Amino acid sequence: MACMGDLPGQPLPLNRRPVIAVTMGDPAGIGPEVVVKALSDPAVRGLARFVVYGMNELLSYAADLAEIEPFWWRLQHDSPRAGFDLVHEVVVLDYDEYSMLGQTVHRPTKQGGQASLRFVNDAVTAATRLAGADAGVDAIVTAPISKESWQMAGCPHAGHTELLARQTKSKRVVMMFASPKLNVALATVHIPLMDVRNRLTIGCAFDPIDMGHAAMQRLGVERPRIAVCGLNPHASENGRFGDEERRIISPAIEMARQAGIDAAGPFPADTVFNHAVAGRYDLVVAMYHDQGLIPVKLLGFHDAVNLTLGLPITRTSVDHGTAFDIVGRNKAHAGSMKAAIRLAARLSAKQRA
Repeated sequence: MACMGDLPGQPLPLNRRPVIAVTMGDPAGIGPEVVVKALSDPAVRGLARFVVYGMNELLSYAADLAEIEPFWWRLQHDSPRAGFDLVHEVVVLDYDEYSMLGQTVHRPTKQGGQASLRFVNDAVTAATRLAGADAGVDAIVTAPISKESWQMAGCPHAGHTELLARQTKSKRVVMMFASPKLNVALATVHIPLMDVRNRLTIGCAFDPIDMGHAAMQRLGVERPRIAVCGLNPHASENGRFGDEERRIISPAIEMARQAGIDAAGPFPADTVFNHAVAGRYDLVVAMYHDQGLIPVKLLGFHDAVNLTLGLPITRTSVDHGTAFDIVGRNKAHAGSMKAAIRLAARLSAKQRA
């Protein structure tokens, strides 16, 4: 199993650290709180330089509730200075035109969707600048957004993964979740369960095997062992409960094997995750969202990281949502945000090496 610990050694000098963009997420959610709590840890701050795309007002409010002294520099996002290389440890690019969003309404709103979309779009613009350009960033870490808020704001994409694929013109993207106990890649993502059967193709099953193999190698596993789930109960028991295993999933596994990938299956999903946790496999490929996410969140809710594979940029994210019900109560756990930042810094350092 790949290790997701901190980078070894003492913090690098500021000018040698990777630059990581952190998007605040929906203003009405717990994004401001988990961002502040994660970056208030000196060990986390020492991994990179950080540019936070968000609202200084809400970040300051979250810091006050948590009794954290502000540790960042504020800069208006449209200031001419924002176009230059930012040399401080943490800089907040402040979108104060969205002032007061999130302090009074803790639910999906059109305005919240507009704001969180703006944060992500601007971060992607910075991340896709030419290497060495001013104000460029090496990776993006995203706090949770509300998909309903994005829909209200007119966004046609179901979430970050789909939006980033479109913005970067990436033809193949895979959602992967990495954690100390279990790594999972998904064949399908944000689609209704009733549609999975019609949307699942050999390519959909092959991509997470292929791209997950490469991702695990980036994470330090030289020869990843990959287990592939079936779609149906008991992996269909030789066609008794469906033919997707024979018709779709097995051919995808065979393609991967021919490419030199150690892939096995399809296995019944109700047992294969136990084998992976026991150390038999480094990665499990699940056929649909909840099949893979339930075991990940059960075993590592506070330390799992969402990693988007197939993008030309590094993007990690928390594994949880906006948690509107606990906003403003200083109850949000920053573990997943810390883990997302650590992984982004680790992958960025490898890119720079």
